[in-house]
Amino acid sequence: MITLKAGDKAPSFSGVDQDGKTHKLADYAGKKLVVFFYPKASTPGCTAEACDLRDNFERFKANNYELLGVSADSQKAQLKFKDKYEFPFPLLADEDKSVINAFGVWGPKKFMGKEYDGINRTTFVIDEKGIIEEVIEKVKTKEHASQILK
Repeated sequence: MITLKAGDKAPSFSGVDQDGKTHKLADYAGKKLVVFFYPKASTPGCTAEACDLRDNFERFKANNYELLGVSADSQKAQLKFKDKYEFPFPLLADEDKSVINAFGVWGPKKFMGKEYDGINRTTFVIDEKGIIEEVIEKVKTKEHASQILK
């Protein structure tokens, strides 16, 4: 489970987005990066979260933030999700869970009394030098932007 905390160096990840473009931590040097992990594209909670970030995207840009969504969905599912809701940020299709595991967000979950392994909805705010500023584990899907942009 999540062992990364504020002050830690962010994992040096590499992942492919909905269009097949590779994104690496190094690509974001000099910018603040919000990496938000969500369980599944096009589900109600994930849609609410991503739409809240989309609706506040100009505020993020004004504060030198880039956004990157990550789930274990396929490129096709991520593309459909991004296009349907017109997200202005890339969504990584982390099917092999390399980025998910690097950040430690894969693990046991409970839903309707059942336990299973999955992505724990978590957001990492990374500074310009690649250091984690904040780890948000209790994500409020409908007001997530205000949790990040205090």
